[in-house]
Amino acid sequence: MPFRAPLDPHGELLLAWNISYAKQEIYMELQVAKLKHGVVLGMSDRGELTNADLVVLWDSGTKSYFGDAWSDSEGHVSLDSQQDYELIEAKEKADGFYLLFKRPFSTCDPKDYLIEEGTVHIIYGLLDQPLASLEELNLSRIHTGLQRVLMLRPDDPSPTLGPDVQTMDVVAPDVIIPSQETTYWCFIQKLPENMPKNHIVMYESVITPGNEAIVHHIEVFECSPDMKDVPQYSGSCDDNMKPRKLNYCRHVLAAWAMGAEAFYYPPDAGLAMGGPGSSKFLRLEVHYHNPLLIAGRHDSSGIRLHYTRRLRPYDAGIMELGLVYTPVMAIPPKQRIFYLTGYCTSKCTQTALPQGGIYIFASQLHTHLAGRGVRTVLVRGGKEVEMVQEDQHFSTHYQTIRVLRKMVNVLPGDVLLTKCTYNTEDRSKPTVGGFGIMEEMCVNYIHYYPRTQLELCKSHVDMGYLQKYFNFINRFHGNEQCVCGEVDVTQQFSQLHWDDFTGEVLDSLYNTAPIFMHCNQSTARLFPGEWEKQPIPVVTSILDKPHYPCEGGAVPTG
Repeated sequence: MPFRAPLDPHGELLLAWNISYAKQEIYMELQVAKLKHGVVLGMSDRGELTNADLVVLWDSGTKSYFGDAWSDSEGHVSLDSQQDYELIEAKEKADGFYLLFKRPFSTCDPKDYLIEEGTVHIIYGLLDQPLASLEELNLSRIHTGLQRVLMLRPDDPSPTLGPDVQTMDVVAPDVIIPSQETTYWCFIQKLPENMPKNHIVMYESVITPGNEAIVHHIEVFECSPDMKDVPQYSGSCDDNMKPRKLNYCRHVLAAWAMGAEAFYYPPDAGLAMGGPGSSKFLRLEVHYHNPLLIAGRHDSSGIRLHYTRRLRPYDAGIMELGLVYTPVMAIPPKQRIFYLTGYCTSKCTQTALPQGGIYIFASQLHTHLAGRGVRTVLVRGGKEVEMVQEDQHFSTHYQTIRVLRKMVNVLPGDVLLTKCTYNTEDRSKPTVGGFGIMEEMCVNYIHYYPRTQLELCKSHVDMGYLQKYFNFINRFHGNEQCVCGEVDVTQQFSQLHWDDFTGEVLDSLYNTAPIFMHCNQSTARLFPGEWEKQPIPVVTSILDKPHYPCEGGAVPTG
């Protein structure tokens, strides 16, 4: 069981698993430190207790039972008529109870969750009382919790590192974790003086023992090389008194999320650190998830970088795809599903990529709270030819760098299309693009080699066409005194009358209007060329078919 993740904040429930791509099956082992009368493990689209796919172990007081079950729209649990979870072993050991079972990725049962690449929302609960019948169980009446994991992973063996590889820990400086549910802690670390150029070839998490279920995710950012000095800081990332220069430490270097394994670079490439023209400062960001409000817990978690002076043939690079961080890309309120798409156009890749192209080997998807899904597709000759990365159950609370099962070769003239799915049913005002957590982003940070000068390949709708939209919608709703152009875009969006028509026209605008293409060099300057009022690439979608077709046309609903 090479993959594992703690489920509950106390660390009393541990899920481990293994994958057989040949058999399209997943093997799971649930370890329970203190089992009373049973345990529930399940999967649902967003971690809901309702309409969830469950496996349940329970006892009636005299006899124990195991079964494949599901919860209805009110949380009532029933045995599934199609039993797809197969019990392999259940045994008591010195350190707890172990439950080993398996199931296919796809069962073609509408009540079952389809296990696919991307985030899986795991729900769990412990039974304190015996059940005469499973139908007595309602998930809303027991203590439950939620955890997120990447369940399907590349199954390649981990490479070995040579004796020339050194390590550097970028860790929190003995932080006392605040007794609040969510904390983002920032810390500035300076690289050694006169550090020569090295290649990072692997990194892994360093978690303080006992905090495995509280340290939710960790990121290390490189500060801008232009800044000769960054003030020392250790405190909340949301503190209004933090140094402003921390805002210029945004270049992702490493990212880990709970359940993630060590991250290895391909044998031919490494990420440059140190040397002339590089930053001397790193920003560590640790997300603590402390729902039980545990107080007084010390933490020194972070990332361990493995690096070498023996440089590999290629420098790895990180490129931003998707949408520019701007309020001109907005999501209407009360939307169950709304899509935004960012483009890396053929003109940009033709201008900036070498003749042999680049090889994408990993990526980090990113949205804020309204994000529900992200996908990046490679387009060649006007047709989708390869999926770079997709997560249909994406959560901003679970972000890590994901290794691609197969490297993707992007050639000059190719298009990279990044499409994000949003839900704003709980919002009464429009959500604009921006840096704030209640604003939105649509980004894929791709990790690739060989490194090029193309740092950012993103787009946004043409401003002139957006102003035409504001003028039209205001006139349609009888507002002849439009203040379009006199106030900023955020205010213009907020002043609109939002109904179905307003949202539908905005969606049509984003799918047809010309775009401003940001084809940026690492100096933040545009590559030479004309980038305004560029046409949206015409793309034939050929990848939107079910991953696991089922007999008779039935498709799993999860």
